[in-house]
Amino acid sequence: MSDAPAADWWGTAVSRIEPNRVELRGIPVQDLIGSIGFGSMIWLMLRGARPSDQQAALLEAALVAGVDHGPHAPSIAIARMTATCGVGINNAMASGINALGDSHGGAGQECVVLLEEIHRREVTGAAPEQAADEVIAAWRARGVRYLPGFGHRFHTRDPRRDPLLALVEKAVSGGVVSGAYLRAALAVEATLNRDRSRPVPMNIDGATAVIYAELGFPATLARGLFVLSRSVGILAHAWEETGQGRRNKGPIPPAIRPTYLG
Repeated sequence: MSDAPAADWWGTAVSRIEPNRVELRGIPVQDLIGSIGFGSMIWLMLRGARPSDQQAALLEAALVAGVDHGPHAPSIAIARMTATCGVGINNAMASGINALGDSHGGAGQECVVLLEEIHRREVTGAAPEQAADEVIAAWRARGVRYLPGFGHRFHTRDPRRDPLLALVEKAVSGGVVSGAYLRAALAVEATLNRDRSRPVPMNIDGATAVIYAELGFPATLARGLFVLSRSVGILAHAWEETGQGRRNKGPIPPAIRPTYLG
């Protein structure tokens, strides 16, 4: 009886593991160790081919920019609290990562969808500003109050925006990316800030969405890439918390009692 059905059950083009052989996307791992950066390795594993140096640099910039935003981010706070509960570092990391959902961590994915809709209208002949106006109006009509990738609780101008977009502009000039999604994002930003005294800035989700879309990553992978990026901060905070000696750390100091609403 053939063992092909069993062998095909987990058939994969990602890796080949046999006695004394480890290949990743068809490349022996010994040829990758010491010769490829982590950002390029992520690209290789997801796309099946190595990126150019310029593509890898742009991807790595986005990954670096999103690693952390402090303990007020739910994923970080949860990881720190979990680390004080007598579990391992992997449990603390998993707990934090599992908080990255549609509202916290999913804006980059949704922003890519937004930019793709604007780009499709631009391809059919609409100017970027007109396309942005139309798509924003359609999203508002569906009840979307906060456009993903724009606005921030703390920053009037997200300090990560300008360096990331400057790298995209450089990549456009060098022919590495098209610039279509950069135009779309800037058009959204201009539309949102029209006749406003208080700015609505592009945030880290918007700036990294531009990069992921320009590099050809599908919207779903934009969330996955953000999770990879934020995992670095989650690990750092969980590790720091384990060294502070606290046990069963709650979300607020013990001296503060939650307001009773009964």
